[in-house]
Amino acid sequence: MLKVKVENMESSRGNAIPNQFIIHAETGVYFQSYNAIIVLEKAGKVFLDRQYWDYSVTTGKYRNIFLGETKKETEKKIKAGIYKLVDLN
Repeated sequence: MLKVKVENMESSRGNAIPNQFIIHAETGVYFQSYNAIIVLEKAGKVFLDRQYWDYSVTTGKYRNIFLGETKKETEKKIKAGIYKLVDLN
């Protein structure tokens, strides 16, 4: 049986942020914004959904929080091949 835990991201005040989720599964840790998986962290590697990783300002804001970096840093890592763009949806 696959074990999965889903939680809302939390604001700096500890309030649940609607439509922004962190999913802990045996296959990795996912960040989901609304209905789209944006990021998968698995075995020390980061995979971004090629279509949705930079879908909107809101998605970007919470993606940055999840990854702990700026969009510019994320783009550098994509260009360097550190982060892979894949189909997560």
